Amino acid sequence: MLVYVLNKHGKPLMPCKPSKARKLLKEEKAKVIRKEPFTIQLLYGSSGYKQPITLGVDAGSKTVGLSATTENKELFAAEVELRDDIPKLISQKRQYRRDRRFRKTRYRKPRFLNRVHSKNKGWLAPSVEHKIKSHIKLIDLVHSLLPVTKIVVEVASFDIQKIKNPNIEGKQYQQGEQLDFWNVREYVLWRDNYTCQHCKGKTKDKRLNIHHIESRQIGGDAPNNLITLCETCHKDYHDGKIKLNFKRGQKFKDATFMGIMRWTLYNRLKTLYPNIHLTYGYITKNTRIQNGLPKTHRIDALCISGHPQAKQLEHYYHIKEVRRHNRQIHKANILKGGIRKLNQAPYLVHGFRLFDKVKYNGIKCFIYGRRSTGYFDIRKVDGTVIHRSAKSKDLILVSKTKTLLWERRENSAFLSPLNRASAS
Repeated sequence: MLVYVLNKHGKPLMPCKPSKARKLLKEEKAKVIRKEPFTIQLLYGSSGYKQPITLGVDAGSKTVGLSATTENKELFAAEVELRDDIPKLISQKRQYRRDRRFRKTRYRKPRFLNRVHSKNKGWLAPSVEHKIKSHIKLIDLVHSLLPVTKIVVEVASFDIQKIKNPNIEGKQYQQGEQLDFWNVREYVLWRDNYTCQHCKGKTKDKRLNIHHIESRQIGGDAPNNLITLCETCHKDYHDGKIKLNFKRGQKFKDATFMGIMRWTLYNRLKTLYPNIHLTYGYITKNTRIQNGLPKTHRIDALCISGHPQAKQLEHYYHIKEVRRHNRQIHKANILKGGIRKLNQAPYLVHGFRLFDKVKYNGIKCFIYGRRSTGYFDIRKVDGTVIHRSAKSKDLILVSKTKTLLWERRENSAFLSPLNRASAS
């Protein structure tokens, strides 16, 4: 374990051992800034001897790997789970907005010149924009802990058409599966031979609909997420009378995200940090295999940093990004008498907030659910249930809620065979 150190002006220095940090705190030469990761600030002037530190970033759409290393040892390692609820929340917000407008006026003329696409040419989808900002926020976090001198980011370039058709070449890239069709609907109808894929025409209903296998919110309008259903089967499905056993084709959501974000992330980081470099996945894979290292996001980040043989830390941080606020004032459903129930819970319930880090029977965990009766649902970062209904009196507050939930985990490379078996 390492203790991160800041000088009296708040600038990062090289980390120290816990024994030295205890001595500085005992002699009142330093104060605690944060508990996770444990960081102290010196109260006296220090020249601050520094070494070249490289931060390796394994960028991803779901999980980000981070590893800050010198030539000989690792100083910080983490795996971060990014939020994936942005599309759902944006869709929900859109529905609330439309309902609100309908309540106030039955018809509102469509306006196009005020759309974000026309006002901002560099616009990105909210989910992509959020993930890019999350990457930058995490890099800023490591910079606030360590005097990083170089950043190396792994980006990926996916040929989605090559994944679909390994034999594609030349002009076939311009002649996709929807060539000569007016739109996706026409293509899906032709692909399904203008026949309901559930009843195969047994209902004799000639009206055909295009049905999303996964909701449009999650699966989009890709042809492999669409099937043809007759009006009868389509209505029966939404009424719950029949079930469909169709599975959509391969998803390319993550590959698309990585293709969009790589240059945007690089260009934004370049304005913040001058010494930044790019690397690619095949280089990381080759480095990992040559050094006989396991496949994890933080190990990939270690290889990306350029020091795969650096001595690894005995612990790493598993971090989960969560939503901090819920600004929805009322529930969507209106009760009898036109009453709209409040959606927001009290700021504090028995002195605790959602996602506060607490200690219960010596175990550090997080509050995932609160009840006004004083019984809370507490869990680990990965959702492992510690207690479904723990008394608030039995909880000890460790740290207040933040957008990043920190959990320190053992590095399996340092576990004994017996401990490794129990940990798995």
